[in-house]
Amino acid sequence: MHNTKKISWLVLVLSLLPAAALAQSTEAKLKKLLQGRLGNEQPVESVTKTPFGGLYEVKVGNELVYTDAEGKFVFIGHVFDTETSKDLTQAKLDELNKIKFSDLPLDLAAKSVKGNGKRVIAVFEDPNCGYCKRFRKSLVEIKDLTVYTFMYPVLGDDSLKKVKNLWCSADRAKAWDDWMLENKAAPNAPESCSTAAIDKVIELGKKYRVTGTPTIIFADGSRVPGAIDAKTLENKLAQIK
Repeated sequence: MHNTKKISWLVLVLSLLPAAALAQSTEAKLKKLLQGRLGNEQPVESVTKTPFGGLYEVKVGNELVYTDAEGKFVFIGHVFDTETSKDLTQAKLDELNKIKFSDLPLDLAAKSVKGNGKRVIAVFEDPNCGYCKRFRKSLVEIKDLTVYTFMYPVLGDDSLKKVKNLWCSADRAKAWDDWMLENKAAPNAPESCSTAAIDKVIELGKKYRVTGTPTIIFADGSRVPGAIDAKTLENKLAQIK
């Protein structure tokens, strides 16, 4: 009887192998096919079969699209669960785009501490970004928060010039707030000041696909693109344990 059970389980496992192998083969085939059609400028990072509608989930950069088993059609949009109203696509995107907070090179950021500073965020900001200035005003209302600001000059040469001056200030965090909140420009950077950190931040932003400012990163690794108000920020911080 004991041997019969073993044989039954072995038959069951073997019967499942072809289906699993087929799924992997289809995913690999689709990845190669879609990459050829989309071109190298849009790297296809993964293809995964979904549990709904026979669709395959395709991760392209930091976006998700869907395709059929033959890669003939691409569906752009979000999939919702009609029973729960949950945005399944957004939930998966949030998970895929998480950043491990402890992996961030915080020595490349300007650090400011409010109150006990127990709560933490990191934010990529450009000095000429209007939405960043709006978010910076929201931060004024938040207590007990440590903010790591990555100066991320992506809006042109003037942004890069401003960042160099701000980074080379004696108190970087204060200089950043003075500019973002009061339009108080930092003095010109001395020739002796190294700006190698700025290049590293730019590369860091590319690595994490930070395509807009502000981009806010929370202690749990989740990120929020764009400015949010103080109430929304407080609610988000309260959810993080």
